Amino acid sequence: MDKLKSYLQYSVERAIKTVAQTAIAVITGSQVLNVIDVDWGQVAGIAALAGVMSLLTSVLVYDKAGA
Repeated sequence: MDKLKSYLQYSVERAIKTVAQTAIAVITGSQVLNVIDVDWGQVAGIAALAGVMSLLTSVLVYDKAGA
């Protein structure tokens, strides 16, 4: 049970960081001058997809991380 708890802690933290970084990248890459002009639906969709990919990647690399 400790291993599952440790895995969940690792993977959720990694996913949150990935979502935040992706959102920043999309907002910056959109080159809008005003926060109102940002397509928030697109930002949320791309960031959510990155979060899911991060969770799936965590399954593959968790044991290699030595956690």
